[in-house]
Amino acid sequence: MKNILILCTGNSCRSQIAQGYLENLLKNKAVVYSAGIETHGVNPRAISTMNDDGVDITHHTSNNMKEYLSIPFDYIITVCDHANENCPYFPGNAKRFHYDFPDPAKASGTEEEIMKVFASVRNEIKRYCLDLVKDNF
Repeated sequence: MKNILILCTGNSCRSQIAQGYLENLLKNKAVVYSAGIETHGVNPRAISTMNDDGVDITHHTSNNMKEYLSIPFDYIITVCDHANENCPYFPGNAKRFHYDFPDPAKASGTEEEIMKVFASVRNEIKRYCLDLVKDNF
């Protein structure tokens, strides 16, 4: 069983979405954690956009990366530049991946426009996760 950590700034949107997809894709192959440099709570729009794609992340919590410093990770995935630049040293030989996804929490406009941004970012993260699993598991 592999240990995977997904890091973002606030562990509210992008890392939560990636965790949801990787948990579903790697059911019995990995334990997937997500954390932030800070904790902002799980964004209700992230939950909603994942529900729209049939993935339930209502059980997710927003965690700080310091909670996981003692876990031996096989993979560490940063999903924003801020997390990549501020990621602490994790002991071991974790393979690192990085992709700077746009932050859907910064979207503005009507609710419909904001949810379109969430869906777009969700779809980008889904494609990334599918490729990551195909190439590494």
